[in-house]
Amino acid sequence: MQLSSFKTLSFVLEGRSKDKLTAQGREFKDNNTGIVIHNCTLTSAPEFIPYKATVRTYIGRPWKEFSRTIIMQSFLDDLIDPVGWLEFNGTFALSTLYYAEYGNFGPGAHTEGRVNWPGYLLLTDCKDVENFTVKNFICGLLG
Repeated sequence: MQLSSFKTLSFVLEGRSKDKLTAQGREFKDNNTGIVIHNCTLTSAPEFIPYKATVRTYIGRPWKEFSRTIIMQSFLDDLIDPVGWLEFNGTFALSTLYYAEYGNFGPGAHTEGRVNWPGYLLLTDCKDVENFTVKNFICGLLG
């Protein structure tokens, strides 16, 4: 079982040609797995700052057909590409993934240019993300 929840953590990206923070995968729609990034900071490593304009950085991409990643109430620095998310292999998993953003802030959190995939959601109601808090996502599934 792959359950990942990051809360109050800083992610420092290193600056490859196409950085991806996540690559989650579920084999079946009913798998209770995923990645939740909550109340975190996504920013550049200091040595990468001069290259931010030339390296595209994404929140994530699908790894398997039912990929699930939620990022909420986090600071996204200006290194995040405006599309936000990256395809893995053409249209693979774009209609079966579940990617959601909720209440993020910072220069990379603007969602106007985000992907237009069937499985991408911009959530605005806190009730929509209750299941992805640490208490419910980790403890609720395991406890």
